[in-house]
Formats: sequence, structure tokens, C-alpha cells
Amino acid sequence: MAKIQDFLRNSFSLEGLSEDLALELSKLARPMKISAGTILFETGDPGNGCYAVLEGSLKVSILSVDGDEQLLAVLGPGDLVGELALLDGRPRSATVSALKEAQLAFVDKSAFERFADQNPAVYRHMLCIVGKRLRHANDVLAARSFLPLPGRVAQTLLQLSDTFGKTLDDGRVLIHYKLSQADIANMSGAARENVSRVLNEWKRCGTISRISGYYCLEQPKVLEQAATL
Repeated sequence: MAKIQDFLRNSFSLEGLSEDLALELSKLARPMKISAGTILFETGDPGNGCYAVLEGSLKVSILSVDGDEQLLAVLGPGDLVGELALLDGRPRSATVSALKEAQLAFVDKSAFERFADQNPAVYRHMLCIVGKRLRHANDVLAARSFLPLPGRVAQTLLQLSDTFGKTLDDGRVLIHYKLSQADIANMSGAARENVSRVLNEWKRCGTISRISGYYCLEQPKVLEQAATL
């Protein structure tokens, strides 16, 4: 319960949710564990609540009618998924599954609505969270429309560093999550062979490196410039 309370305090209080509200909100959350490969929910499933990631990692993806998968995001500790269901109750718009064993906290939609109706400040905070997610989606759409491939790959690495990044010396950032080139290509919306050429060139230039199988952003500012529209 303490872990859930700390998460909700940090995640829901984008504008300073009070300690009392954070405590009461944490009481609504139900802890759960899922193993690697487990599907949390699929596109079209009922939107019955949202999940907070306490430990582990999840992937968010959509599937074509032919079964092709488009990876939209990789989520880690501190992230929320399914939060739109708390506001509109519509079916799930993507499929979410566990990449690694994950500890989650589930907030039921009906319980959340009863609590938020009595405490409207919580709705304002949820709108901030949804607004942040919408801005992120707009950034991804704009990147795929206007950025060349290196910019899209840079954006993907920077987004992953926001979730899994560990700051090292001299401003370097280690993405503490093992990714394949295919994962990065999928998130960048490009062929793996083309993404491989971009990554190899950045390695030669010292922009990125690999440390024990993890990608390290040696020159984050170079990537930020490449990802700028």
C-alpha cells in the first residue's frame, strides 16, 4: 500500500494533489502481478479502469487485420496505462501486455468516479495526465510525418530514456532496458535494416554506445537536435 500511495502521489499530483487526496486515492487501488507475456487487455476490451506500473515493463501496441504489430510505447515504473477509461469508459484503443513480470495497481472506473465526483480536483489532475499523453501522441505523429529517419530514431531513444533512463557522469544517459534494433525500428516506424544503419553511424560518431547490452546516450543534445522539427 505504501508503494501504491507513493506512486499515486507522484503521478496524479501534477499540480500538487494534496496528501489527503493521494492517501484516499491509494485506498482505491488493488495490487496485482502479471507474468512476462501476459496480455493485460486487448483492443476492444471494456474500459473498466486504469493501471499504474509499480515494477516491470509493459508494451502498448496495435495489431493489423493481418496480424502485424505496431509498437506504440514501452512503459515502466511510474507510468499509467488505460487512464482514458477513467474519463470516457470506451473500449480499449490498444493492446497492452507485459514484457517483463510486472507489479501493477488497478483503479476500478466505478470506484474512481465515485471518489472523483466528491473530489473534483482529481478530475483536473487526470485531465493533465491525459493532456500529456495526447501531446506525446501528437509529437509522434508529427515526427513520422515530417522528420527524416534519424530524427525519428532519435525521438524514440529520447522517449525511452524518459522512462528507463539513468543519468551517468558528463550528462550521459543509460537506457536501463534491453532493446533490440527491431524494437527501435518498430517504434520509429521504419525497416530494421535502415534503423541499424543509423544506429551504427551514431556509434561510430560517439553519439551513442552500448554498455552491457544497454543503449547509452553519449551525446543527448545531438539526439535532441536531430529530433527537433
